[in-house]
Amino acid sequence: MTADDFRRIALALPEAEEKSHFSKPDFRVRNRIFASLPPGGQAVLKLTPEEQAMLTEAEPDIFRPIKGGWGRQGWTEVTLSAADETTLHSACLMAWRNAAPPAIRKREALTRA
Repeated sequence: MTADDFRRIALALPEAEEKSHFSKPDFRVRNRIFASLPPGGQAVLKLTPEEQAMLTEAEPDIFRPIKGGWGRQGWTEVTLSAADETTLHSACLMAWRNAAPPAIRKREALTRA
């Protein structure tokens, strides 16, 4: 996958929009960041620590916690070239759910089971 693929997947989520944070593209739902796209073939997703642990254990070549305190909070780096579309879409949807207000998740029928 590429940065353009990531952008397409992220922007296909309900009410997602691209803005900028510290001169890097980020992706938001109702102004809440769920992902960013720093240079270098990586993306960063806002996951829960539990989601992060699951993904980094299952796919260590694709996912890893970012360094420092933000990583301990669940922010996770994605190596785009190692990811396939299904995996990237699923992880991006998790991050979107973590940022989207409950009313949007309910309206879009994307709530957690």
